[in-house]
Amino acid sequence: MATASVRPATDDDVDAIVEVQATTWRTAYAGIVPDAALEGLTGDAARAAWTDAVHAGGGFHLFVAVEGAHTVGFCAAAYYDGADGLSIAEVSTLLVEPRFGRRGHGGRLLAAAAQALREHGSEQGRAWVPEADTASRAFYARAGWEPDGAVRTLDTGDGTLREVRMSGTLDLRLID
Repeated sequence: MATASVRPATDDDVDAIVEVQATTWRTAYAGIVPDAALEGLTGDAARAAWTDAVHAGGGFHLFVAVEGAHTVGFCAAAYYDGADGLSIAEVSTLLVEPRFGRRGHGGRLLAAAAQALREHGSEQGRAWVPEADTASRAFYARAGWEPDGAVRTLDTGDGTLREVRMSGTLDLRLID
């Protein structure tokens, strides 16, 4: 097996991030997310958004998982103060390209994000996951995160997408 690692994303990673997101979403969310949304994942706007994310700074972190010479996944996470004065540590996106799944990349990405968020003083994290995405929900459960009862429904333009919020400690216990 090739050497695997996680590191902060750079401008050189943007095209790979766009490709990982497009490939993963087309595989995992076909029939859940409208085709028009999936088609928009590889355009100039997507590249511009991920380029901005590389440079966001502050409480925002963007990591990539690398296997050998290939970027195979990424994780975006942020720490911010909520409107109610409470601090929030959130994983907004964690994706591993399906061909590279089940090799520990997701766990390494979540651990890197958790460490970065702990450095901001948070002990608990959260992530919103499509309710129908049983693979992602199981991944977070293996890390000790569970649904906390919060749900939201997003308007996709072609219907709605129901998400559940997974919450857990940032002092992770990853289970194979």
